[in-house]
Amino acid sequence: MPTTKLYSFEFYPPKTPEGEESLKAVQHKLSALNPDFFSVTFGAGGSTRDKTFDTVVAIQNKGIQAAPHLSCVASTKENIREILNVYKSNGISRIVALRGDLPSGMMSAGEFRYANELVEFIRQETGDYFQIHVAAYPEVHPQAPSAAEDFNNFKRKVDAGADAAITQYFYNAEAYFYFLDLCEKNGITIPIVPGIMPITQYAQLFRFSEMCGADIPRWLRKRLEGFGDDRAAIQAFGLDLVGKLCQRLIDGGAPGLHFYTMNQAAPTLSILERVQS
Repeated sequence: MPTTKLYSFEFYPPKTPEGEESLKAVQHKLSALNPDFFSVTFGAGGSTRDKTFDTVVAIQNKGIQAAPHLSCVASTKENIREILNVYKSNGISRIVALRGDLPSGMMSAGEFRYANELVEFIRQETGDYFQIHVAAYPEVHPQAPSAAEDFNNFKRKVDAGADAAITQYFYNAEAYFYFLDLCEKNGITIPIVPGIMPITQYAQLFRFSEMCGADIPRWLRKRLEGFGDDRAAIQAFGLDLVGKLCQRLIDGGAPGLHFYTMNQAAPTLSILERVQS
Protein backbone atom coordinates (compact mmCIF):
# COMPACT_ATOMS: atom_id res chain seq x y z
CA MET A 1 0.00 0.00 0.00
CA PRO A 2 1.44 3.43 -0.91
CA THR A 3 2.83 5.48 1.95
CA THR A 4 5.19 8.13 0.60
CA LYS A 5 2.84 10.15 -1.61
CA LEU A 6 -0.09 12.33 -0.59
CA TYR A 7 -3.55 11.02 -1.41
CA SER A 8 -6.85 12.83 -1.12
CA PHE A 9 -10.40 11.69 -1.71
CA GLU A 10 -13.43 13.65 -2.84
CA PHE A 11 -17.03 13.04 -1.79
CA TYR A 12 -20.36 14.67 -2.48
CA PRO A 13 -22.77 15.39 0.40
CA PRO A 14 -25.21 12.49 0.87
CA LYS A 15 -28.89 13.27 0.34
CA THR A 16 -30.45 10.59 2.57
CA PRO A 17 -29.82 9.02 6.00
CA GLU A 18 -28.87 5.81 4.18
CA GLY A 19 -26.38 7.76 2.09
CA GLU A 20 -24.88 9.27 5.23
CA GLU A 21 -24.32 5.84 6.77
CA SER A 22 -22.85 4.51 3.53
CA LEU A 23 -20.46 7.46 3.28
CA LYS A 24 -19.28 6.92 6.85
CA ALA A 25 -18.32 3.36 5.92
CA VAL A 26 -16.52 4.59 2.78
CA GLN A 27 -14.61 7.21 4.76
CA HIS A 28 -13.62 4.62 7.37
CA LYS A 29 -12.14 2.34 4.69
CA LEU A 30 -10.26 5.14 2.94
CA SER A 31 -8.98 6.63 6.20
CA ALA A 32 -6.78 3.52 6.53
CA LEU A 33 -4.64 5.04 3.75
CA ASN A 34 -3.81 8.01 6.00
CA PRO A 35 -5.09 10.56 3.47
CA ASP A 36 -3.85 14.11 3.29
CA PHE A 37 -7.50 15.24 3.34
CA PHE A 38 -11.06 14.45 2.35
CA SER A 39 -12.77 17.08 0.18
CA VAL A 40 -16.51 17.66 -0.08
CA THR A 41 -18.25 19.20 -3.07
CA PHE A 42 -20.54 22.24 -3.05
CA GLY A 43 -23.68 21.91 -5.16
CA ALA A 44 -24.57 24.20 -8.03
CA GLY A 45 -25.51 27.63 -6.77
CA GLY A 46 -24.72 26.61 -3.20
CA SER A 47 -27.56 24.07 -3.21
CA THR A 48 -25.76 21.74 -0.79
CA ARG A 49 -24.27 24.39 1.48
CA ASP A 50 -25.67 22.98 4.74
CA LYS A 51 -25.01 19.37 3.79
CA THR A 52 -21.45 20.25 2.74
CA PHE A 53 -20.91 21.93 6.11
CA ASP A 54 -22.34 19.00 8.07
CA THR A 55 -20.21 16.53 6.12
CA VAL A 56 -16.92 18.40 6.51
CA VAL A 57 -17.46 18.98 10.23
CA ALA A 58 -18.18 15.27 10.72
CA ILE A 59 -14.96 14.43 8.85
CA GLN A 60 -12.94 16.94 10.84
CA ASN A 61 -14.32 15.52 14.10
CA LYS A 62 -12.98 12.11 13.07
CA GLY A 63 -9.45 13.56 13.06
CA ILE A 64 -9.00 13.79 9.29
CA GLN A 65 -8.41 17.10 7.54
CA ALA A 66 -11.50 18.21 5.62
CA ALA A 67 -11.42 20.51 2.59
CA PRO A 68 -14.85 21.92 1.70
CA HIS A 69 -15.46 23.29 -1.77
CA LEU A 70 -16.40 26.95 -2.06
CA SER A 71 -17.97 28.24 -5.25
CA CYS A 72 -18.29 31.73 -6.70
CA VAL A 73 -21.76 31.00 -8.05
CA ALA A 74 -24.58 32.72 -6.13
CA SER A 75 -22.06 33.85 -3.49
CA THR A 76 -21.65 37.24 -1.93
CA LYS A 77 -18.77 38.64 0.09
CA GLU A 78 -21.00 38.59 3.13
CA ASN A 79 -21.98 34.93 2.94
CA ILE A 80 -18.46 33.79 1.98
CA ARG A 81 -17.14 35.73 4.99
CA GLU A 82 -19.70 33.99 7.18
CA ILE A 83 -18.79 30.55 5.83
CA LEU A 84 -15.07 31.16 6.33
CA ASN A 85 -15.61 32.22 9.94
CA VAL A 86 -17.72 29.14 10.66
CA TYR A 87 -15.10 26.87 9.13
CA LYS A 88 -12.35 28.55 11.13
CA SER A 89 -14.32 28.08 14.35
CA ASN A 90 -14.52 24.36 13.58
CA GLY A 91 -10.79 23.99 12.95
CA ILE A 92 -11.12 23.56 9.18
CA SER A 93 -8.06 25.04 7.49
CA ARG A 94 -8.33 23.91 3.86
CA ILE A 95 -10.56 25.23 1.11
CA VAL A 96 -11.07 24.16 -2.50
CA ALA A 97 -11.91 27.46 -4.23
CA LEU A 98 -13.79 27.13 -7.52
CA ARG A 99 -15.74 29.28 -9.93
CA GLY A 100 -18.46 26.65 -10.12
CA ASP A 101 -21.11 26.00 -12.74
CA LEU A 102 -24.16 28.21 -13.18
CA PRO A 103 -27.38 26.31 -12.46
CA SER A 104 -29.90 26.23 -15.28
CA GLY A 105 -31.74 29.53 -15.51
CA MET A 106 -29.24 31.51 -13.43
CA MET A 107 -27.91 34.47 -15.39
CA SER A 108 -25.35 35.93 -12.97
CA ALA A 109 -22.59 34.21 -11.01
CA GLY A 110 -22.78 36.58 -8.03
CA GLU A 111 -20.27 39.03 -6.59
CA PHE A 112 -17.36 36.79 -7.60
CA ARG A 113 -17.03 36.21 -11.33
CA TYR A 114 -13.91 34.04 -11.34
CA ALA A 115 -12.08 31.77 -8.93
CA ASN A 116 -9.08 34.11 -8.68
CA GLU A 117 -11.40 36.75 -7.19
CA LEU A 118 -12.58 34.25 -4.60
CA VAL A 119 -9.01 33.25 -3.75
CA GLU A 120 -8.01 36.88 -3.40
CA PHE A 121 -10.97 37.57 -1.09
CA ILE A 122 -10.17 34.57 1.13
CA ARG A 123 -6.60 35.82 1.47
CA GLN A 124 -7.78 39.35 2.28
CA GLU A 125 -10.16 38.09 4.93
CA THR A 126 -8.12 35.32 6.55
CA GLY A 127 -4.47 35.85 5.61
CA ASP A 128 -2.59 32.56 5.47
CA TYR A 129 -5.00 30.65 7.71
CA PHE A 130 -6.46 28.53 4.90
CA GLN A 131 -4.53 26.29 2.56
CA ILE A 132 -6.30 27.05 -0.71
CA HIS A 133 -6.60 24.50 -3.49
CA VAL A 134 -7.79 25.52 -6.96
CA ALA A 135 -8.72 23.67 -10.14
CA ALA A 136 -6.41 23.06 -13.09
CA TYR A 137 -7.31 21.83 -16.58
CA PRO A 138 -4.48 20.04 -18.41
CA GLU A 139 -6.88 19.35 -21.30
CA VAL A 140 -8.19 22.96 -21.24
CA HIS A 141 -11.42 24.13 -19.61
CA PRO A 142 -14.37 23.43 -21.94
CA GLN A 143 -15.54 27.07 -21.78
CA ALA A 144 -12.12 28.64 -22.33
CA PRO A 145 -11.79 30.61 -25.59
CA SER A 146 -8.27 29.24 -26.07
CA ALA A 147 -5.63 27.12 -24.36
CA ALA A 148 -3.51 30.22 -23.76
CA GLU A 149 -6.37 32.11 -22.08
CA ASP A 150 -7.18 29.05 -19.95
CA PHE A 151 -3.60 28.88 -18.71
CA ASN A 152 -3.64 32.61 -17.98
CA ASN A 153 -6.77 32.07 -15.90
CA PHE A 154 -4.97 29.38 -13.93
CA LYS A 155 -1.96 31.63 -13.38
CA ARG A 156 -4.25 34.35 -12.05
CA LYS A 157 -5.49 31.94 -9.39
CA VAL A 158 -1.93 31.09 -8.41
CA ASP A 159 -0.95 34.75 -8.28
CA ALA A 160 -4.00 35.47 -6.10
CA GLY A 161 -2.66 33.13 -3.44
CA ALA A 162 -3.47 29.50 -4.25
CA ASP A 163 -1.30 26.96 -2.41
CA ALA A 164 -1.98 23.92 -4.59
CA ALA A 165 -4.05 22.76 -7.55
CA ILE A 166 -6.14 19.69 -8.30
CA THR A 167 -6.67 18.82 -11.94
CA GLN A 168 -9.79 17.75 -13.73
CA TYR A 169 -9.57 14.03 -14.36
CA PHE A 170 -7.95 12.81 -17.56
CA TYR A 171 -6.77 9.60 -19.19
CA ASN A 172 -3.91 11.10 -21.18
CA ALA A 173 -0.82 11.40 -18.99
CA GLU A 174 0.97 13.52 -21.60
CA ALA A 175 -1.57 16.32 -21.12
CA TYR A 176 -0.63 16.46 -17.43
CA PHE A 177 3.11 16.39 -18.00
CA TYR A 178 2.85 19.07 -20.69
CA PHE A 179 0.86 21.23 -18.26
CA LEU A 180 3.59 20.78 -15.62
CA ASP A 181 6.22 21.87 -18.14
CA LEU A 182 4.16 24.94 -18.99
CA CYS A 183 3.86 25.81 -15.30
CA GLU A 184 7.61 25.45 -14.79
CA LYS A 185 8.32 27.73 -17.75
CA ASN A 186 6.01 30.34 -16.24
CA GLY A 187 7.46 30.20 -12.73
CA ILE A 188 4.54 28.33 -11.16
CA THR A 189 5.86 26.07 -8.42
CA ILE A 190 2.78 25.04 -6.40
CA PRO A 191 1.95 21.30 -6.23
CA ILE A 192 -0.37 20.24 -9.04
CA VAL A 193 -2.11 17.02 -8.06
CA PRO A 194 -3.71 14.94 -10.82
CA GLY A 195 -7.39 14.17 -10.41
CA ILE A 196 -8.28 10.51 -10.91
CA MET A 197 -11.68 9.17 -11.94
CA PRO A 198 -12.06 5.37 -11.58
CA ILE A 199 -13.84 3.70 -14.49
CA THR A 200 -16.74 1.57 -13.27
CA GLN A 201 -19.39 2.08 -15.97
CA TYR A 202 -19.22 3.65 -19.38
CA ALA A 203 -22.53 5.56 -19.60
CA GLN A 204 -21.85 7.46 -16.38
CA LEU A 205 -18.28 8.24 -17.35
CA PHE A 206 -19.37 9.49 -20.79
CA ARG A 207 -22.03 11.74 -19.24
CA PHE A 208 -19.64 13.26 -16.69
CA SER A 209 -16.95 13.78 -19.30
CA GLU A 210 -19.35 15.55 -21.63
CA MET A 211 -20.30 17.96 -18.83
CA CYS A 212 -16.80 18.74 -17.57
CA GLY A 213 -14.83 18.59 -20.81
CA ALA A 214 -12.62 15.67 -19.85
CA ASP A 215 -11.45 13.82 -22.96
CA ILE A 216 -12.07 10.12 -23.39
CA PRO A 217 -9.60 9.11 -26.11
CA ARG A 218 -11.14 7.37 -29.12
CA TRP A 219 -9.32 4.11 -28.47
CA LEU A 220 -10.61 4.08 -24.88
CA ARG A 221 -14.19 4.84 -25.95
CA LYS A 222 -14.08 2.01 -28.48
CA ARG A 223 -12.73 -0.42 -25.90
CA LEU A 224 -15.43 0.50 -23.39
CA GLU A 225 -18.17 0.36 -26.02
CA GLY A 226 -16.94 -3.08 -27.00
CA PHE A 227 -17.76 -4.47 -23.56
CA GLY A 228 -21.44 -3.65 -24.04
CA ASP A 229 -23.37 -4.27 -20.82
CA ASP A 230 -20.64 -6.47 -19.29
CA ARG A 231 -20.09 -4.31 -16.21
CA ALA A 232 -17.61 -6.72 -14.63
CA ALA A 233 -15.41 -6.58 -17.73
CA ILE A 234 -15.61 -2.77 -17.80
CA GLN A 235 -14.58 -2.59 -14.16
CA ALA A 236 -11.68 -5.02 -14.58
CA PHE A 237 -10.42 -3.15 -17.62
CA GLY A 238 -10.92 0.22 -15.92
CA LEU A 239 -9.05 -0.78 -12.78
CA ASP A 240 -6.10 -2.01 -14.81
CA LEU A 241 -6.05 1.08 -17.06
CA VAL A 242 -6.39 3.66 -14.28
CA GLY A 243 -3.93 1.78 -12.08
CA LYS A 244 -1.30 2.01 -14.84
CA LEU A 245 -2.13 5.70 -15.36
CA CYS A 246 -1.62 6.37 -11.64
CA GLN A 247 1.68 4.52 -11.65
CA ARG A 248 2.91 6.53 -14.60
CA LEU A 249 1.91 9.79 -12.93
CA ILE A 250 3.67 8.86 -9.69
CA ASP A 251 6.76 7.67 -11.55
CA GLY A 252 6.73 10.95 -13.49
CA GLY A 253 6.86 13.04 -10.32
CA ALA A 254 3.22 13.78 -9.45
CA PRO A 255 3.07 14.96 -5.82
CA GLY A 256 0.11 12.71 -5.09
CA LEU A 257 -3.28 11.67 -6.42
CA HIS A 258 -6.75 13.07 -5.83
CA PHE A 259 -9.58 10.58 -6.35
CA TYR A 260 -13.09 11.48 -7.42
CA THR A 261 -14.60 8.60 -5.45
CA MET A 262 -18.31 9.02 -6.28
CA ASN A 263 -18.80 8.04 -2.61
CA GLN A 264 -17.40 4.56 -3.21
CA ALA A 265 -14.31 3.03 -1.62
CA ALA A 266 -13.74 -0.21 -3.52
CA PRO A 267 -12.62 1.17 -6.93
CA THR A 268 -10.13 3.59 -5.37
CA LEU A 269 -8.73 0.95 -3.01
CA SER A 270 -8.35 -1.51 -5.89
CA ILE A 271 -6.51 1.07 -7.99
CA LEU A 272 -4.12 2.02 -5.19
CA GLU A 273 -3.31 -1.64 -4.57
CA ARG A 274 -1.78 -1.55 -8.07
CA VAL A 275 0.36 1.53 -7.37
CA GLN A 276 3.88 1.40 -5.95
CA SER A 277 4.95 4.76 -4.59
